[in-house]
Amino acid sequence: FKNVLILILLVATAVSAFLGHGVETIAIAVIVLFAVVLGFIQEFRAERAIEALREMAAPTVLVIRDGQEVDIAARDVVPGDVMVLQAGDKVAADARLVNSVNLQVEEAALTGESVPVQKETEPLAQDDLELGDRNNMVFGGTIVTYGRGRGVVVATGMKTEVGRIAEMLQTVETGRTPLQGNLDRVGHVLARAALGVVAIVVVAGLFRDEPLLEMLLFGIALAVAAVPEALPAVVTISRAIGVQRMVKRNALIRRLPAVETLGSTSVICSDKTGTLTRDEMTVRRLRTHDRAVEISGSGYEPTGELAWKGSKVEASALEKDLLTAGVLVSDAHLVQTEDGSWQLKGDPTEGAIVVAAAKAGLNKAELDDEFPRIEEIPFTSESKRMTTLHAVGDDQVAYAKGAPEVILASCSRQLTSEGEVLLDPSDRSAILEDVREMAEDALRVLAIARKESATLEDAERDMTLLGLAGMIDPPRAEAQAAIDQCHRAGIRVTMITGDHPLTARAIAREIGLIQTGRAVTGAELEAMSDESLASDIEEIEVYARVSPAHKLRVVTALQDRGHVVAMTGDGVNDAPALKKADIGVAMGITGTDVSKEASAMTLLDDNFASIVAAVEEGRGIFENVKKYLMYLLSANIGEVGLVAGATLAGLPLPLTAVQILYVNLATDGLPALALSVDPPEDDLMDRAPRDARSGVFTRSVVTLMLVGGLWSMAANLALFIWALQSGRTVTQAMTMT
Repeated sequence: FKNVLILILLVATAVSAFLGHGVETIAIAVIVLFAVVLGFIQEFRAERAIEALREMAAPTVLVIRDGQEVDIAARDVVPGDVMVLQAGDKVAADARLVNSVNLQVEEAALTGESVPVQKETEPLAQDDLELGDRNNMVFGGTIVTYGRGRGVVVATGMKTEVGRIAEMLQTVETGRTPLQGNLDRVGHVLARAALGVVAIVVVAGLFRDEPLLEMLLFGIALAVAAVPEALPAVVTISRAIGVQRMVKRNALIRRLPAVETLGSTSVICSDKTGTLTRDEMTVRRLRTHDRAVEISGSGYEPTGELAWKGSKVEASALEKDLLTAGVLVSDAHLVQTEDGSWQLKGDPTEGAIVVAAAKAGLNKAELDDEFPRIEEIPFTSESKRMTTLHAVGDDQVAYAKGAPEVILASCSRQLTSEGEVLLDPSDRSAILEDVREMAEDALRVLAIARKESATLEDAERDMTLLGLAGMIDPPRAEAQAAIDQCHRAGIRVTMITGDHPLTARAIAREIGLIQTGRAVTGAELEAMSDESLASDIEEIEVYARVSPAHKLRVVTALQDRGHVVAMTGDGVNDAPALKKADIGVAMGITGTDVSKEASAMTLLDDNFASIVAAVEEGRGIFENVKKYLMYLLSANIGEVGLVAGATLAGLPLPLTAVQILYVNLATDGLPALALSVDPPEDDLMDRAPRDARSGVFTRSVVTLMLVGGLWSMAANLALFIWALQSGRTVTQAMTMT
C-alpha cells in the first residue's frame, strides 16, 4: 500500500466514492486490491531468520551439577555449567574444553571448515585466532561427530558466536531493489505531473465558469489517466512468472522484488564449501616409492581412473597395498541409496580413502572380512595417528595412518617394487618434500604404514612406509563453466570462505576464479582500515579464514563502491552477509534454516551454475520491464495529453474515468502483460551488468515514450474534434475516441 501509484489510486477511489460515482469507485478498488493481494501472497512468508537461529539450540543437554550428570533444557544452561559432550550431540553453548578424547566437531555451518575439527584441551598459542583455529573451544549450534569430552560453559544465548550472528542479523538493514527505486521515482514524477495538469485544467475550467463539481470529475479522470493502473499488477505478474521460470532452473525466489535485482548483479560473493565445491573429501593423488598417480572423479561416487604422466594406468601392487592398508585402518563406509546416489557413513577423510580404494577395485566390506580387525589404538589429537591390528593368515599385521611427520618418524623402512628397503636420511627428506609439494597444491596429506608380525605393544615402532594419500574437497564440475560465463557477462566472482588460505587459493585457481591472484586472510582483512579496503577491494578475489563480521564488511564495502552484490552461502555464519547483500542466495540442500531465512533466493540443487541461470532470468525480466514500461507510459502520456488538450481547447471531456480505466486495463494492460513474458534475447549474458543507478529511463527510452504519447494524443484529439464537427453527439465522439 506504500506504493505511490497505489496511493494515488486510493485517493481517486475515495473522491469517486464521495462524489457518488459507484462504477469508477468499484473499478479502481478492484485494480488496487488485485495488485496488492498478488504482492502480498508472493511475500506472505515473513522472514524468520532470528527464530531459525533460536531453534538451532539443542533441546536438552547433559551437564554435571552437584556431582551428578543431569539432562536439562538447553535454555537453562548457564556460564559455569560443565557440559558432557558425546558423538551426535548438538552443542548447546560456547564452552572451554577441560577434557577431550578423540573429540571432533562439525563446524562447517559456523566457520565454513569442510572437515570436522579435532579438539584438544591445550591453551591456544595466540589470543586473536579465528573461530576455525580455536581448537580448545566448542561453539553453540555445532555438532559432535566423534569422540567425547567435557567443557565449561563460557557463553550462552546472545553472547555465543551464533548469538552474535543473530545480533548482526537484527541490525542489518536491507536496501530497496533498483527497480523498486525506479518505480518509486516514476510514481513521484507521475503524481507531480498529474497534480500539475489537474490544477491547470481545473483552474482553466473555473475561469470559463464551469461548475466546480464537473471540474473535480475532470480532475479525477486526469489523475486516473496519468496513473498506469496496470503497472503494479503487471510488475507483480511478470515477476511471478519469472519466479516460476526460475524454479524450473532450480532457483527459488523468496522475496519477489529480488527477481530484477539479479539482472544488475555485478559481483557474486561465493562461499566455497558446498557451493563451489562438493563438500565431499576426495583423494586426488597417491604417492608410493615408484610414482605419484592422479585419481579422477569427485565426491563419494566410486567411479574414476588412475593416471600417471597423463595416461590411464591400472593400480600397481604398491598402490593396492597402500589403499588396502588405508581401508583397513578406517571406520567409514559407503552406502548406496535407493535413488542410486552414494552416501558416506563416518569421517570424510576416511571416506575419501575408501572411495579411492573402490576406484582401484578394492571393496572395504570384503577386505574387512578377509583381514578381520583384532585390536586398535584410536586416534588422539596428541598422537595424530590411528593404528589397527588385523589377522592376516597366521600372522598379525598392524596398519597405521596419520600425519606424515608422525608416521614417518615411526618407520624404519619403506616399500618399493623390489620389496622393503631401509629408510635413509635422504629418503626421509625426499618424502617430506613430496608432502610439502602436495600441501602447496592444497591437498590434505596422510601417510600410511604397516608392520608385519606386530603386537599391540610394538605396533607403532619399526613400521614400513607404504606411501602418501593427498585429498581435497573438490570443486563442482560445472563451477568453472559458470564462472567463465560470469566473466563474459561482466560479473566478478569473489570467494569468501572460512577455510584455509592454501585450500581456498588452490580451488579458486582450479575453477578459473583467480585472475589477479590477490588473496587475503581474515587477519589481514582485520588489519586493513576502511579506506585501505575500499581502495584494494576491486583487486581481491579470495578471502580465506574469515569470520561472519568479515563477510558483512566485504559485502558492505562492495556496495559502497556502487556494486550490486549477490552473496551465496549455506551456513549460519553466512546469514548476516546474505541479508545485507542486494541478493542473498542460500543453498537448498546443505543450507541451514538460518541461511535460507536470511536470503532472498534459495538454490534447489546447491549448484553455482544455477545462480548464473537466475542472473540471466533476472536480466530478461528487467528488459521486459523496460519494454512494458515504455508501452504503458507512452499510452498514459497520450491520455493525459488528450484530456488536457481537449479541456484547454474548451472541448468536452473526450473520455470518462471508466473509459480511461478500460483503456488502461484492456488495451494497455494486456499487451503489456504479453511484453512482460517475452523470452530473453540470445546475447543477454554477453553484455556488461546494467548500472543500477542509471535506472530504466535512459534518453532513448524517454524519447520513444514521448514520441508514442504525442502521436497518440494528436491522432485521438483530431478524431474527437472531427467527430464533434461532423454532427455526432458527445457520447458517440467519446466512444469513437
